[in-house]
Amino acid sequence: MALNQQRTIQPDGHLHGVIVACQREDERWLLIRRSAKVVAPLQVCFPGGGIDARESQADAVVREMREELDATVTPLACVWHHIYAERSVALWGWHATLQSSTLTANPEEVAEILWLTADEVSTYADLLPRTIDFMAALADYKQNTG
Repeated sequence: MALNQQRTIQPDGHLHGVIVACQREDERWLLIRRSAKVVAPLQVCFPGGGIDARESQADAVVREMREELDATVTPLACVWHHIYAERSVALWGWHATLQSSTLTANPEEVAEILWLTADEVSTYADLLPRTIDFMAALADYKQNTG
């Protein structure tokens, strides 16, 4: 989300957001380096963003992937949830299937597209907090769903 965009406060007083995990056949995960123009500039994370008023989480997953990467995805399952104690933000992590064969970064939101293994994610510099927690939830989900 660009620094000058208005964020929607939900009825519970929190900003709601989604992050999206897509994995290739070679088991690499899609992450991004955020642009210098958004909150947490130049940090590495899963793509995602705020949930608009009256928008479902799944709809936000689809919209955010289209806005950030010109990508089409199919949301599969919400596998993680976190409410930040230090700020009024509630975040849901979704697993999705990437339908697009090419990705185009929106330079207003994305500085770099990254495809990383789980091991690379765990040691990557400039990683946003809670990314490792979401990765653990993804591993549990994948183990339990085969």
